[in-house]
Amino acid sequence: MRSPLLIARATLVVGLVVGLAACNVSPDKRLLQYLNTQGFGNRYVGNAEEENYVAIGDTVQIQDSLHPDEVAGAGVVEIDGTILLPEVGAVHVAGYTRSEVEAFLTEKYSQYYEETDISVQIQTKGKTYFVFGEVQRKGETPFTGDLTIFEAVMSATPDDNTANLGRVRLIRADPVQPFIIYVDIGDIIERGDSTYNVHVQERDIIFVPATLLAQLGYFVDDLLQPVKQVLSGLGGAFFGYNQGGQGRRRGAGNTAILGGF
Repeated sequence: MRSPLLIARATLVVGLVVGLAACNVSPDKRLLQYLNTQGFGNRYVGNAEEENYVAIGDTVQIQDSLHPDEVAGAGVVEIDGTILLPEVGAVHVAGYTRSEVEAFLTEKYSQYYEETDISVQIQTKGKTYFVFGEVQRKGETPFTGDLTIFEAVMSATPDDNTANLGRVRLIRADPVQPFIIYVDIGDIIERGDSTYNVHVQERDIIFVPATLLAQLGYFVDDLLQPVKQVLSGLGGAFFGYNQGGQGRRRGAGNTAILGGF
């Protein structure tokens, strides 16, 4: 007959195992509230090429043709999504399209004027895409619109020796349905086939991989890096020793000369 102590210990162990398993399966509720659930992850999104929208860093300029002196101004959209305008003060405009901003400001200024004719211009600065890999101009790049992947890759200046233009990737990030397409830039250059010369959108990621030969070279270089560091250290120590020996010999020669006097 098993002792009550052994049964209690076994029950405790089983309980701990089940509890740990539950912790591993169930995500932390605090973490869930921070995870991205849509698109790239930015707070303010839209399709700027269909109708421009306001992003952080953009400049919004307003003009009222009926009250050109009183209702006019421009401001950079601050980190909190607001701009400062005459009379109405700070207003939140981030994420709004141009027509939505015009309607919103018309309502705001209706408190001061019976009739208005407000027009809005958005100077884009906060819209970008990204290029990485075997190119000279890596990282975030301003998105000006009407851009193909061929133009984006060429403007980033791919490396002539290491860039594999036959396997360029365009990545459109999304937590549910990420989109990745492989593009052969060589087909466009050599055969004029523009079938896969797809349109780049805001926040797209373009990756230009290395050729197999370049990857092999990078691999060998990584393997030899510790050896290079050791040889470099030994070379520096030998150079320092050699310089020190020459200095001592020069010092000895000077002493002999001085002794002759």
